[in-house]
Amino acid sequence: MLDEIAADIRKALQTRSFSGSLKFDCGEAGVIVLAEGTASTIDRETDCTLRLSLENLVSLLKGKLNPMMALATGKLKLSGNPAVAMGLAKLLG
Repeated sequence: MLDEIAADIRKALQTRSFSGSLKFDCGEAGVIVLAEGTASTIDRETDCTLRLSLENLVSLLKGKLNPMMALATGKLKLSGNPAVAMGLAKLLG
């Protein structure tokens, strides 16, 4: 599942830019790292980490989960540079 999501993000990165590095940490399900113009499922250090369940990641990427509401309700936890996370909106837009 994460491989498919990473592939979709790679497609988006072909036409949109993303600055910095960001990790979606889905716990035991794995990670997706956006860095250097691509997306992969290989874990590494990033400027910003978003911790959430795989189910919430899917909802977030489909636009069904509001990121601010997810932060407020604890469905999403952010660590690192929040400005990098804000750039995600441009990528997903």
